[in-house]
Amino acid sequence: MREGSIDQYRAQGEQNDSPYLSMTRSESSDTATDYDEVAPDASAMIESMRAHGYTVATAIADLIDNSIAANSRHVWLRFEWDDSNSWISVIDDGSGMTEPELVDAMRLGSRSPLEERDPRDLGRFGLGLKTAAFSQARRLTVTSRVLSGQTAVRRWDLDYLARPDVSGWHLLRTAHPESARRTGLLEAAGLPSGTQVLLEVIDRVLGEEVGGQRPEDREDHFLWQIERVREHLAMVFHRFIASGRGGLKIFLNDEEIRPWDPFLEEHKATQLIGSYSRQVAGHSEPVRVSGFVLPHRDRFNTLEEHRVSGGPGGWNAQQGFYLYRGRRLIIAGDWLQLKWQKEEHFKLARIRIDIPNSMDHEWQIDVKKSAAAPPPFLREWLRGIAQEVRRTAKEVYAHRGRPTRRRRSASTPTTPWVSSKTPSGEFSYRIDRRHEVLRPLIDSLAVDKKEVFEALLRIIEETVPVQRIWIDTAENQECAASPFEGVRSAELRKIIFLCHEAQIKFRGVGSVEAWDLLSEFDGFQGTEAQAIIASLREAPSQ
Repeated sequence: MREGSIDQYRAQGEQNDSPYLSMTRSESSDTATDYDEVAPDASAMIESMRAHGYTVATAIADLIDNSIAANSRHVWLRFEWDDSNSWISVIDDGSGMTEPELVDAMRLGSRSPLEERDPRDLGRFGLGLKTAAFSQARRLTVTSRVLSGQTAVRRWDLDYLARPDVSGWHLLRTAHPESARRTGLLEAAGLPSGTQVLLEVIDRVLGEEVGGQRPEDREDHFLWQIERVREHLAMVFHRFIASGRGGLKIFLNDEEIRPWDPFLEEHKATQLIGSYSRQVAGHSEPVRVSGFVLPHRDRFNTLEEHRVSGGPGGWNAQQGFYLYRGRRLIIAGDWLQLKWQKEEHFKLARIRIDIPNSMDHEWQIDVKKSAAAPPPFLREWLRGIAQEVRRTAKEVYAHRGRPTRRRRSASTPTTPWVSSKTPSGEFSYRIDRRHEVLRPLIDSLAVDKKEVFEALLRIIEETVPVQRIWIDTAENQECAASPFEGVRSAELRKIIFLCHEAQIKFRGVGSVEAWDLLSEFDGFQGTEAQAIIASLREAPSQ
């Protein structure tokens, strides 16, 4: 035995019945009396919990999760501006809580995350109500009543807990004296059952007061937050709101929130790429995945319709996976660490994933229900599905939403531009002189005019502002004009007519075939161009 080793001291202790032996015996026996009670300081603990990283919108969504769990049919949100006395109220018509149930709901860590949950339960950690509320407010008052029952009230007040004469976890049994009118909203609504969550002293919503800041600036920020909440709830709960008769209705300051469907399933140009499912051992419900490619901008009736369909973050930001847990959106537009970046030509790709709440651990769902990562055993499966959706989305983007099946053959190019790559890796862009639409126009020129025209094309090709295009696309992703956008109808009609005449005279094709080719040409896919082709096609003579 090595001198000075732990084993040597242990052997000496066995001979002398030393304190060392007593300590190790006590530790190994894990007795019920050998411990120190180390309760956290209530005020310090809750103040620390305020840093969970909620936004106003994600905090409100977490509160509504509780309303859904209580089988609510309606949720009424109210944001009231009164400068530093502003407040937020969430009222639902759910089943409500008895007094013991309310006390338990206000307890931090009211349920273990290891407990098996009802498949419809949107909670997990027993913290959502408290952490969401504390992230935005210093005073949380919950009022609740069940059918034919008494109204119960409980309040957490951080300013009260911070008082030097208060120690311990004091959950107050009454509302704040200044809150009587606000907490009475549940009774005033005349609901047979339901719950009100009242947030006051909403310092995190209002932001810190800065020297020189005008009151109207704080109010503008407050109103801006309201719109962010509206957008977020319309997205996160869209499958609950859109359930039709008997579905959830959410009102924000008396205005009903309309659902925002990330997949535009009702749009005739949306493509469902496929639906898949995979059963995971140990879980009763499978993981379900559906891939969607959304319509190109040219397929929308108005620019406003296109803008709204892009979502809160815009088209580029909203591409990727949408993870749902119990129909509730957790992740909105993310490639889930599959080593893909968000790029312009994949912005039409959106993929829906539905997981059961029993898979929270595997997906690393956080307390805020706003972060997740796919488990290793599903990564390659998800990657394979996403690759197909991304490929189709890129094709739709490149062809401006025109279905490739309309092309007469796979060898028929629709765009007159071709790209080539030099041995050193540089790209250049050229106009295809043999293109079926351009070649007849070139052939119609006299020989001396062709030389001048060729020189003109070469100058255009050598001066394509590639870098300027990259910059403009990055800064204004939704603002690239479609071909002939804004061109007068008479001018466009003349161009199309000349192209048709050139097809007949210099390619020797019939009128119908010429119109078919022009209708497929990339430059004539706009609504105005297609309408002109249709009218000229039907005309007795051109």
